[in-house]
Amino acid sequence: MDVTPPERTVFIVSDSTGITAETFSHAVLSQFETIAFQAVRLPFIDSIEKADAAARKIAQKSSLGGPPPLVFSTLVDPEIASHIRSAPCIFLDLFGAFVHRLEKILNASANRSVGRSHTNGLSKQYNHRIEAINFSLAHDDGQYVQGLEQADVILVGVSRCGKTPTSLYLAMQYAVKAANFPLIPEDFDRAALPASLLPFRRKLFGLSIQPERLAEVRNERRPNSTYASLRQCRDEVANAERLMRMENIPWLSTTTRSIEEISTKIMDEVGLDRLSYQ
Repeated sequence: MDVTPPERTVFIVSDSTGITAETFSHAVLSQFETIAFQAVRLPFIDSIEKADAAARKIAQKSSLGGPPPLVFSTLVDPEIASHIRSAPCIFLDLFGAFVHRLEKILNASANRSVGRSHTNGLSKQYNHRIEAINFSLAHDDGQYVQGLEQADVILVGVSRCGKTPTSLYLAMQYAVKAANFPLIPEDFDRAALPASLLPFRRKLFGLSIQPERLAEVRNERRPNSTYASLRQCRDEVANAERLMRMENIPWLSTTTRSIEEISTKIMDEVGLDRLSYQ
């Protein structure tokens, strides 16, 4: 008999977008596979009034019975955080847990500015991300070959193996200018890379995928087509991997990896490091 796993409500509370707290909570809670979590994001809690409204939502959920909700918080204002903490919940202060200790270690006081993690260096870092996104969109799927010398990395692989979402993630998350270029049957017939990529061989990184998964993805786009047939997918994947090995292009399979894992692996292999906290 199937047993429905117990469910626990999780509130993600932040004075900004809540993305940091949501990412951290997901990473931690994913370790508890026997429990189902229902996440509720409460972003932009940057005043006492908003904190009180959020606390009422948490209390309302708690009043329905069951264990108290979990609250992951990145609130930087102690007074605002105290209003959330007063609700019937298990309060997990992601900000305070690290900042208080770092203040002692660094012998310096934190600014405790609301939304600082998203606005610090905004004019430079934000503009770099926008530039990278525009570059990746313009150089998606080999549609524009001018300016490839500006690319930090050029992803190659068969159609629908994950090149476009990876390029955009690298741009949005790390301000990496990522172009992507499809490997097609004509390239396999010639047993050579497209001529436009040859000057940038050192920037190439390959993506591959299991043929069965590729067939599933392509069938969502073009059902029952030769393009989506398992035989076609097997041929293209085998030929693409053979070409990448022949050209000594580093590559990985996207089949069982998240886009975060794929992007991190690419940055590590290519030697990119765009993280800055200043």
